[in-house]
Amino acid sequence: MIRTTAVPRPVRIGTALLGVAGIATLAGCAGGATTGDAAPADTAAPAASSAPATTSDAAAGGSTASGTYKDGEYEATGQYATPESVETIDVTLTIAGDTVTAVKVTGDPQAAESKRYQGEFIGGIQSEVVGKKLDEISVSKVAGSSLTSGGFTKAVDSIKSEAKA
Repeated sequence: MIRTTAVPRPVRIGTALLGVAGIATLAGCAGGATTGDAAPADTAAPAASSAPATTSDAAAGGSTASGTYKDGEYEATGQYATPESVETIDVTLTIAGDTVTAVKVTGDPQAAESKRYQGEFIGGIQSEVVGKKLDEISVSKVAGSSLTSGGFTKAVDSIKSEAKA
């Protein structure tokens, strides 16, 4: 349980609401139509969004013919709220044959408690997801970190959408 009196409750609530409003605003901007074969212009994607920044070698012929997801390396950012702040983590998954072959998570914790929990999450996430099918990933708590799992799940959902074959 995280208890703090360093930041007054109205400030924490206001920060959390601001984060939710930002996510809702950005979610409305993320759903664009996909047309043609032209590579999408990587326009100013907000740093604090859950919009995926995807790189994939699937376009070069590396995709699986029968899989649900295209092979490649995908990146997305997930946000989650803590009692002190709104935090983000960047998730990079490498997918081959619908299976996660590598995971990299980086965080930018705003609060001291978040730094600890993100570090524990990053230290334990590899054993939770590598070698599993992308659709079988269900992370609720890693090394005592449950809030970070929410941000991770949001990032994985974005990656699933982007990687659909």
